[in-house]
Amino acid sequence: MPELTLYVTTWCPFCRRVLRFMDEHGIELDVRTIDTNDDDRAYLLEHGGKTQVPCLFIDGSPLYESADIIAYLAKTFG
Repeated sequence: MPELTLYVTTWCPFCRRVLRFMDEHGIELDVRTIDTNDDDRAYLLEHGGKTQVPCLFIDGSPLYESADIIAYLAKTFG
C-alpha cells in the first residue's frame, strides 16, 4: 500500500467532495488541514509547488483535482 496523505482546507467544496467519498467508502487516510496548520501549509507549498487543495500525496508525489483523487481512491480501495 502506498503512503497516502490528503491536504485539504475547511472551506473548500472540492475537499468536502473527496472527504465525503472517503466517508461513504470507509477510507481512512492521514488528512492535513492547511488553513489550521501552518506547518502543513508550508509542506504542501514546498513539496507540491502550490497550495492548491485537495492534494493527495502518493508516496511523496502530489495528485491534484478532486475527480482525479476520487478516481485514484476508488481504484486503490475498490
